[in-house]
Amino acid sequence: MSRARTPDSGPINPPPRLLMGPGPITADPRVLRAMSAQLVGQYDPAMTGYMAEVQELYREVFQTDNAATLLVDGTSRAGIEAAFVSLIEPGDRVLVPIFGRFGHLLREIAERSGAEVHVLEREWGTVYPPAEIETALASIKPKLLAIVHGDTATTLAQPLDELGPLAAKYGALLYTDVTASLGGNTFLADAWGVDAATGGLQKCLAGPSGSSPITLSEAAVSIIEARKSVEAGIRVEGDAVRSDPIRSNYFDLAQILDYWGPKRLNHHTEATTMLYGARECARLLVEEGMDAAVERHRLHGTAMVAGLVGMGLQLFGDQSVRMNNVVGVHIPDGLDGDRARAALLDNYGIEIGTSFGPLAGKVWRIGTMGYNARRDAVLTTLAALEQLLRRGGVRLTPGAGVDAALESYANAGAAA
Repeated sequence: MSRARTPDSGPINPPPRLLMGPGPITADPRVLRAMSAQLVGQYDPAMTGYMAEVQELYREVFQTDNAATLLVDGTSRAGIEAAFVSLIEPGDRVLVPIFGRFGHLLREIAERSGAEVHVLEREWGTVYPPAEIETALASIKPKLLAIVHGDTATTLAQPLDELGPLAAKYGALLYTDVTASLGGNTFLADAWGVDAATGGLQKCLAGPSGSSPITLSEAAVSIIEARKSVEAGIRVEGDAVRSDPIRSNYFDLAQILDYWGPKRLNHHTEATTMLYGARECARLLVEEGMDAAVERHRLHGTAMVAGLVGMGLQLFGDQSVRMNNVVGVHIPDGLDGDRARAALLDNYGIEIGTSFGPLAGKVWRIGTMGYNARRDAVLTTLAALEQLLRRGGVRLTPGAGVDAALESYANAGAAA
């Protein structure tokens, strides 16, 4: 019986790529260097010191004073699941306004957490006016309003500044997924009244997927603390039950809070290398300044948009609420979008994204985020895409895309 040949041994050597899709993106070399540092024990004073630094750095990134600001070990989806399973008890009402693919993900995770989920849905390419959400809050009276901030499936960002006060008015907590938006778009957890927010490193934070920053308000923490496994389910005052225990061990935020806090509960072995990376992602943003980072993403995202329009491509969605860091464009008629993406990768080493659901095969998503929110990445992508489109039979003026982007940069410099 023959056996399959095992791969040749040797180090991983991935091909050179410029990742200009909706994420993951090309990681900042400084983050990769930080992740090559040697491990230390999880209770080593050096390690606990790094953990404290991570908490303080991410308070600045989230723009919050929340003591409960830390990392969940796992991808951005791990952060979402930790927040939901720890905040939601079976039977709790949750309102999920959906305007893209990742709203559907919030609905699924809420349902798996046992929630009675109520959904609003809008046409992809639009977002919600606050009045529409208020009407649903008044009718449903949910425990949790859960909404995506920036949905990369549609490239749009839902304005959040009015939703925190509205949620509080009707007795709900506000949760938002900021994976795609954090670091490249204004996000003010405290000023907007956000009770829980979770993110990831692989987009505007310029790192790899694998660690999920999270911040929790005092109101959210009080709900989680009431569900501690040693206390939850204890009957008090007759038949009353304090609360349902958190039905996950790994994603039990009550235990994770104790792990990161003064108790240093032995909940799990910290993903040290990911913590190093997450620390560097936040350190670089804070060093740059959050406002400056948002402005950098706006500058280069605007130049990318100008270049795409200059080539004659049609933008997707309500551009008044487009994220700074990713843009959707309609694929030109007669062009096979997936074959074109493959050719861009094969010939130029540049990756852009397709889309999902009703936009599959109709829209490309092009990112300008994190380490790739810079002029050379924008101009290189536009130049390569123009050549690809011309060879595919799309009629356009040679150099129009790059010229439009350069004009955008010149105008921004003049305005500054």
